[in-house]
Amino acid sequence: MKPIIAVDMDDTICQLVKRALYYNNLEFPTHQLRYEDMTLWDTTHLRHPNSTHEVFYCRPGLFEELELYDEYVTEEMEKLNAVYDVIIVTAADAITVVEKWNWLQRHMPFITDTQFITCRRKNLLQFDLLIDDGPHNLLPAIADGKKVLCIPHPWNLKEREQYTMPVMSTWKGAKETIDQLLEINLQSFPHS
Repeated sequence: MKPIIAVDMDDTICQLVKRALYYNNLEFPTHQLRYEDMTLWDTTHLRHPNSTHEVFYCRPGLFEELELYDEYVTEEMEKLNAVYDVIIVTAADAITVVEKWNWLQRHMPFITDTQFITCRRKNLLQFDLLIDDGPHNLLPAIADGKKVLCIPHPWNLKEREQYTMPVMSTWKGAKETIDQLLEINLQSFPHS
């Protein structure tokens, strides 16, 4: 069996918060937000009172227009997919599932529907490594003895300072980093 790598979508392989901030700042000019302001996972204390979760994160079409995390992510994900059992595990509201799938198919068509899982409680899933930005996902994985790679953002700074966890700020060289983390002799796994 190939090792299972669970990869988050939002702010891990694509840039969600920056795009949501763009729309927030257009719609609520009196409550301008900066990426650096997003120091907690729950951002309700920062938004305009009329900017609910649905307004901030569920704008129709938002997920289909997200930018890639960086210029290396697609190539590195394809390399990982060729060697490991990669699953995309993303929290999604019912109205965003199709948009997320469409985004994946446009940017990473090598990911199949059997690799796409919408789930808020990632700790219920089986995997060998989790690549994520959410402390609420990373910390339970660490507590369960699983390996993690943290994508650094302002909302996980406190946890990065408090807990020892590897950080990956760019996808450049991700496969090599993951090979080392998993300490796997890839010769023993057949290539797909």
